Amino acid sequence: MSDFNNNNGDDNRNQNGPFDFRKNRLAFFLFLGASLFLVYLWFSNDSSSARGISYSEFLRMVDSGDVLRVEILDNQLISAQIRSPTNMLERVTLQIPYYDDALIPKLLEKQVEVVGGSRPPNILSILLDFLPLIFLVFLFIIMYRQVQGSTGRAFGFGKSRAKRVDDKGKRVLFSDVAGQLEPKFELQEVVEFLKNPEKFTSIGAKIPKGVLLVGMPGTGKTLLAKAVAGEAGVPFFHMSGSDFVEMFVGVGASRVRDLFETGRRNAPCILFIDEIDAVGRTRGAGYGGGHDEREQTLNQLLVEMDGFDTKDGVIVIAATNRPDVLDPALLRPGRFDRQVEVSLPDVKEREEILKIHSKKIKLAPDVELDRLARATPGFSGADLANMVNEAALFAGRRGKALVDMKDFEEARDKIIMGVARHSRVMPPKERQLTAYHESGHALLHYYLENADPIHKVTIIPRGRSLGMATSLPETDRYSHNKGYLEDRIVITYGGFAAEELIFGETSSGVQQDLKQATNIARKMVTEWGMSPILGPQALGAEDEPIFLGKEIATHKDYSEETARMIDQEVKAILERNLNRARSILREHRDQLDLLAKALLERETLDDDDIRALLGFAPRKVEEN
Repeated sequence: MSDFNNNNGDDNRNQNGPFDFRKNRLAFFLFLGASLFLVYLWFSNDSSSARGISYSEFLRMVDSGDVLRVEILDNQLISAQIRSPTNMLERVTLQIPYYDDALIPKLLEKQVEVVGGSRPPNILSILLDFLPLIFLVFLFIIMYRQVQGSTGRAFGFGKSRAKRVDDKGKRVLFSDVAGQLEPKFELQEVVEFLKNPEKFTSIGAKIPKGVLLVGMPGTGKTLLAKAVAGEAGVPFFHMSGSDFVEMFVGVGASRVRDLFETGRRNAPCILFIDEIDAVGRTRGAGYGGGHDEREQTLNQLLVEMDGFDTKDGVIVIAATNRPDVLDPALLRPGRFDRQVEVSLPDVKEREEILKIHSKKIKLAPDVELDRLARATPGFSGADLANMVNEAALFAGRRGKALVDMKDFEEARDKIIMGVARHSRVMPPKERQLTAYHESGHALLHYYLENADPIHKVTIIPRGRSLGMATSLPETDRYSHNKGYLEDRIVITYGGFAAEELIFGETSSGVQQDLKQATNIARKMVTEWGMSPILGPQALGAEDEPIFLGKEIATHKDYSEETARMIDQEVKAILERNLNRARSILREHRDQLDLLAKALLERETLDDDDIRALLGFAPRKVEEN
């Protein structure tokens, strides 16, 4: 299996030598053939050292008896052995200029030995004769290279593209994965089985054949798989789900067979398939029919994992962030019979992740990783790694020797709110409108019981927004009650109510606010059972094309009368909370003006700035 990077001695013994026979095989044979051809020409040309003379001189030598032997080649060339004036034997050659009937009788009369033969090979004529064959050889070589492609060998489409992890370098261990205690516990069983299978088989236990890592993007699924490989110390092959699918029918199934055949030869081993939803989606629901390439690949995967010809010792680990679209046959016991949830890190896990990534950079004494962990709820491991790197880049741009807390805060703001566009020049009136809009959002946070603390409010354009008011929860939230959702709608309406209060009209900048408020209210009514009139029921089933993998429609499974009631309830929730936003801003108009004026002067304010400006007490940070 040339497509696998088996790091053994036979494969690597020539890689550092002066000549790699595997890579230069064609050049070696071409050089050998050319050498043999030249040797043949050298030894086959007997007349290469003969002296040339004219035909008239040759006739005089015949008359004088100095010619001893003559070889006539193709009736055109004469190679003669003569006696030189110094009585030495010498070979000469000459071209017969015309057909001479008297030549042979004269030679016989002088008792000259006459023989016949053919001329020695001519390099040019031989090359001309072999030119078509040479052209065909080079054409075949070009076609060979084209067909070879990325698979590493001609006609190797059906070979899997799995790569073997090189365990000679730095291995990833479970200690390198911060948090995720439950996933590491589940995967530790796999590692122990591979190291000591008798511990389980002696009591009749069977290890799961497949482990499915499920989680949002960036939570560390691939990193956990690498840690399993590092801990187990067994062959580990990894491959992406999209690598199975090709434009040629049957290639995906062939690659699945080749992957598992390689796994059986290296058992016990681990096969890791990343993004398995690329080939594992539910069969029969796609737009490609029931016999397309994707389904053939999935069928072969199902057979290899738990069919008649399966063997122990091959454990499959797969990762996906869309378990809802996977085929049920893939998730049944005997295949991926264990699902490991890799969730977003909590505050303690975020602090551990920050500690791991911060080891690579030089930190200033004022950096508080626990504070950063509390200020980054909802961040994944990849987000935190990106934040640390962005902070180091900010410090590098300013020529700092250490990365301080300000760099981390700017990096966090960049991830949350987007890149600040300081170069954009806004008209004074539009800038004033933006200041009041964002002040309306920010001020409501201080008068609502369930509101998250404000993080920062700015009128510097970031991303596609002209301004932004961002809040961060004090603790990790996994669910929201009705009071929190209604307060969230009030805050969302803050910009609309502030523009209406100050300018008597609203702008197109409230578009996203209205969408967000309406979406929250509709879900409260149709999904979360928070309407006293409609009661606790789910209304509207999602139609989700399985191969698109996204919601594109909502199936209407209720009557027109119920639809009117839904609309009335959504409207009532929105109007009630919009009136709450209007009332609070109208009551505290002076603080709204003061906050907007400060934004126009300073452009960006954080929670401490706003509390000092409006006379609020400093916020108490709750320890988790």
